[in-house]
Amino acid sequence: MFGKASSNPSQTLGSESLLNNPIPLPPVKCLLVDDLEENLLALSALLRRDGVQILTARSGSEALELLLLHDVALALVDVQMPEMDGFELAELIRGSERTRHVPLIFVTAGSRDQHRLFKGYETGAVDFLYKPIDPHILRNKADIFFQLHRQKQQLAAELRERTETLRLHEMFMAVLGHDLRNPLTALVASAQALERRSDDETVRQVAARMRASGKRMSRMIEDTLDLARARLAGGIAVKREPADLGVVLEGVLQEHRAAFPTRGMELAQEGDLQGAWDVGRLGQVASNLIGNALQHGATDEPIQVRLDGHRPDAVTLSVINSGTIPPHVLPNIFDPFRGGARDAGRTEGLGLGLYIVQQIVQAHRGSVEVHSVDGTHTMFRVTVPRQVADRAL
Repeated sequence: MFGKASSNPSQTLGSESLLNNPIPLPPVKCLLVDDLEENLLALSALLRRDGVQILTARSGSEALELLLLHDVALALVDVQMPEMDGFELAELIRGSERTRHVPLIFVTAGSRDQHRLFKGYETGAVDFLYKPIDPHILRNKADIFFQLHRQKQQLAAELRERTETLRLHEMFMAVLGHDLRNPLTALVASAQALERRSDDETVRQVAARMRASGKRMSRMIEDTLDLARARLAGGIAVKREPADLGVVLEGVLQEHRAAFPTRGMELAQEGDLQGAWDVGRLGQVASNLIGNALQHGATDEPIQVRLDGHRPDAVTLSVINSGTIPPHVLPNIFDPFRGGARDAGRTEGLGLGLYIVQQIVQAHRGSVEVHSVDGTHTMFRVTVPRQVADRAL
């Protein structure tokens, strides 16, 4: 019926790299469906090899039961079977979400009738094999599907492994950031006390530098913790309360003016700025955007900060600075660690500020955009709704 089996060693399952993959993978499973036991034995003998598990069924109902239990790389189905023929079985396989993507090859002893071929492909077959079957052709066709399934298994295993590695790394970041805050708080407090109480000007200057560096480290730690929260918890949580965004922004600007007394910062407020938001988080958004403008904008022009409350449903915050963002940076401007062209030796931070801005704005069901103004200025525009339904909080 089948002829002599091929002994070519190249006709084994997959490539050497797949067989020796360090990630343990389950065997590739092949389902054979035929009502004659001798045909099942012959097909099994041809297709059995290391890494392949052969499943056999004597009827369509047995095949369906096996498909519910096993993830199958290939099914070879005899067309002419009692009770349920191969075409009927194929229609049931294609009708199930779990099995619809299983490759089907029909095996038939019938004539090469065009109507039967059309019906077979219409029911989901990928190929036909006619008896007597050439063993070399059978093994070659089966090996293609086995290799594809093995690659699919390998990719899925690598994805699971990398996802778990990423989760552990982010959990480590969260734990490390949390543990660093207590000693850093003590260091900043000590520097503040030393700056206030010392009569030595040199000591006060050193203490002031220590305090400034400690606060910058604290901001980096908070950004790292926010990154971990966003990744591990599915986003940054917000707690809304009634507030005036104008008051929040004035407080943020006051802090930046104290830290950068030589830099100009202008605030314009229009319309109704009342709403329900997480005041601390939106203050963080404004602080990050203003800090970004101070860092990257030209020093000869003031930073322009605008609040527009004319819309009845939302308030818009715009931060404008002179200078433009290179086009190659824009696609990744809100990506963590990739938000800008970072030069070696730069010490301003971790590149998380704009990513945190995006996450906080999204948590408020708002939007953040970046635009070039007249080709000479850069504007970040944040729009946040005044209130959202309770189910969205």
